[in-house]
Amino acid sequence: MQPDFWQQRWANHEIGFHQPTPTPLLLKHWPALAVPAGAQVFVPLCGKSLDLAWLAAQGHRVLGVELSQIAVDEFFAEHGLMPEVEETRYGLHHRAGGIELICGDAFGLDAELLAGCAAVFDRAALIALPSDMRQRYARELYARLPQGCRGLLLTLEYPQAERDGPPFSVEQPEVEALYADHWRVQLLEQRPIPPGSPGFIDGLSRLDTRVYRLDRR
Repeated sequence: MQPDFWQQRWANHEIGFHQPTPTPLLLKHWPALAVPAGAQVFVPLCGKSLDLAWLAAQGHRVLGVELSQIAVDEFFAEHGLMPEVEETRYGLHHRAGGIELICGDAFGLDAELLAGCAAVFDRAALIALPSDMRQRYARELYARLPQGCRGLLLTLEYPQAERDGPPFSVEQPEVEALYADHWRVQLLEQRPIPPGSPGFIDGLSRLDTRVYRLDRR
């Protein structure tokens, strides 16, 4: 999607993708990654996710990137943090409480900035992008993460003809193809989301979520 689409969603507070609690599948699967305390975790297209604060509470340094200044400002305000703000070539760089958020374009981040990232967590970034942007996202941005980086990727699967994205349906063969050049991909869990439960999208006949482990070769 174009940047203006997401800027308008935040301006109109149309943020149904924002969760009121940390992602349960993050809490379940993160310990198995054995990411050391003090290591930096990259969270792309992070919004004001509570996952950022949860990861920081595990002792990690968190680096997020987000297009919307509204989202960045609301994250720090809602957590009672007053960030230091610096203008950089990547955008406005905010730092507070072990969390760094860059208000800017994720595609503008380079290998130099991401060199210290030991892990990555993607709950709603890949599925927010249409097909052509997903290819660029996985094959360019993820290629800038260092060897040895590991992470979790969450996706949704549903009959794409039943609704327009975002979020988009991204099935396992596409995930494996997108990351094949630089990452080992392991499916950890597939879970149906029943109609009427939190996270279900009205109008769909079926909705599943999948959790993948990614390991940078």
